[in-house]
Amino acid sequence: MGSEESMQFLKNADSGKATILALGKAFPHQLVLQEFLVDGYFRNTNCDDPDLKQKLTRLCKTTTVKTRYVVMSEEILKKYPELALEGLPTVKQRLDICNTAVTQMAIEASQSCIKKWGRPVSDITHLVYVSSSEARLPGGDLYLANGLGLRPNTQRTMLYFSGCSGGVAGLRVAKDIAENNPGSRVLLATSETTIIGYKPPSADRPYDLVGVALFGDGAGAMIIGSNPVLDTENPLFELHTAIQHFLPGTEKIIDGKLTEEGISFRLDRELPQIIEDNIQDFCVELMGFAGFSEMDYNKLFWAVHPGGPAILNRLEKKLELLPQKLSASRRALADYGNASSNTIVYVLEYMLEEEMKSVEKDEEGKNEWGLILAFGPGITFEGILTRNLTV
Repeated sequence: MGSEESMQFLKNADSGKATILALGKAFPHQLVLQEFLVDGYFRNTNCDDPDLKQKLTRLCKTTTVKTRYVVMSEEILKKYPELALEGLPTVKQRLDICNTAVTQMAIEASQSCIKKWGRPVSDITHLVYVSSSEARLPGGDLYLANGLGLRPNTQRTMLYFSGCSGGVAGLRVAKDIAENNPGSRVLLATSETTIIGYKPPSADRPYDLVGVALFGDGAGAMIIGSNPVLDTENPLFELHTAIQHFLPGTEKIIDGKLTEEGISFRLDRELPQIIEDNIQDFCVELMGFAGFSEMDYNKLFWAVHPGGPAILNRLEKKLELLPQKLSASRRALADYGNASSNTIVYVLEYMLEEEMKSVEKDEEGKNEWGLILAFGPGITFEGILTRNLTV
């Protein structure tokens, strides 16, 4: 990036605010096409229930997911056949697989991010690590730090079991660290795998099929820091204001328990409606920090964690958003599924890609301000008022 361009970036960025300086992602090697998922899943779990198979077939179509990456493979099932059986204590085996897999994916996503950032790994001062797919002591943050060769005095923070809101929660924490530690550079890494909750289909747990049809594996990474360095850093988004709300009395709507069989996870059918009922006040509060009102929804860009098509559809309808406002979220959902905390990284990458295409086509009307949103257990709303510095 030339000196003149760098000066323009720095002029646009508020020197006191944290910025996203780079993005990265990584995936396991196993790519699953949605059209082949049902037959493969029922074959691997030795289930021949036609009703459950028909139900999963319908769910696979309604999720709008087309492809996903997963750690689970035939090789793993051959080594651990008990993972496909009902009622066996398999949490140790699952954690052995998950702990290794999430670390490797987090390392690869972080390395990709650091390469795009353009500065040496030794310049990272803080690490924020997010996962709902592992449990160990010491935690995955230490294994990631060792795997990347971070300095021993790197300050580490972990966010465990934040679910789908974990990526934006981690970004909020990284923003606070960057803004309160002058000169700091924060690596935010997220990594998830569904093996922790992989189970055979059961008529007693029909809600499990939603997860089978929807969730994917992978990792994401960001570098966050204030006061970008001239000529060596390329700020992408400025993180202006971050807020978090939880909704009292909704603890069971997104419900997960770590058991001897792994994680037992359930999404209540009321979840999309609850989000629809509460999203407007949350967004208006966040938008108000930049002087926007509820009349300005379509003047913003929207980077929304795609928890599922029903959530995106209800948000779009409630706020009367133009169809293209959620295109990056819908693309991420189609290509990667709901990859929990990682997915917001994929959404932001698609937003930048779409921005680049609009520049090449000499299109106008791209929005400088926008919201980064995610919803997780609690029910917890995470939101960050953001400026796109590439506009």
